[in-house]
Amino acid sequence: MTRPAGGPAAAFRGRYGASPLHLLLTLASFALAGYAGIRLLAGDPTGVAIWFVGAALLHDLVLLPLYSVTDRALQLLLPADRAPQEGTPRPGVNHLRVPGFVSGVLFLVYWPLILRQGGHYTAYTALSADGFLARWLLVTAGLFLVSAIVWTVRTWLRLRPERNGARAQTHARKATK
Repeated sequence: MTRPAGGPAAAFRGRYGASPLHLLLTLASFALAGYAGIRLLAGDPTGVAIWFVGAALLHDLVLLPLYSVTDRALQLLLPADRAPQEGTPRPGVNHLRVPGFVSGVLFLVYWPLILRQGGHYTAYTALSADGFLARWLLVTAGLFLVSAIVWTVRTWLRLRPERNGARAQTHARKATK
């Protein structure tokens, strides 16, 4: 067996498949998750188990089919770039996926406050829970607006060579007449 050149770090990478830092960070994240799990289960293990099973069932039985059907419908509705083959993903869909995903995560994190169910929030922070719905809607609109601007610029830059080529052909035809 030959030793890989580069010393012990390269040998570790050859055996493990990644750097020692990757292994260290993975072990640290497992330790943190284990600590959080122990602390969480110490308070109300039955409630945590019910919440975890309910969240898994809600995701697998309701949310996954919902966002899969929505994504498929968007792919069918949005125009294809340069007539791709059937089943080829359309890059424009990502300009709806990303802001939709970020908005959804923000809603999942702040839903009690957005839906005005955060009575404990005011008691714990002495801050008003009013305005979260308006702020969430503004952030969502901003995300979609920025995404639309990025999509427009990318489309314009992608089509610019085609427009320049068409102009050159028109000028060439006029010059030959």
